[in-house]
Amino acid sequence: MLNALRYYWITSKGYRLRPWKSPYIQWRMETFFGHDAAALDARKFFRLIWRERARMERFLEWVAAGRSRRAQRL
Repeated sequence: MLNALRYYWITSKGYRLRPWKSPYIQWRMETFFGHDAAALDARKFFRLIWRERARMERFLEWVAAGRSRRAQRL
């Protein structure tokens, strides 16, 4: 879960107190979750994040693994 919080802290720059309004996070959530993530308010955002926390954690582990592989090649 800490990876998820770190990811959202980094990607929500300028929207840290209201990440559901970040254009990047809105786009990312709609891409990842589909129509469930359209027009999120704070309540829907946190409900979706909580409901899909295991899936998000797997995604963030995959992203971290890709970064470490790229760093090893350089």
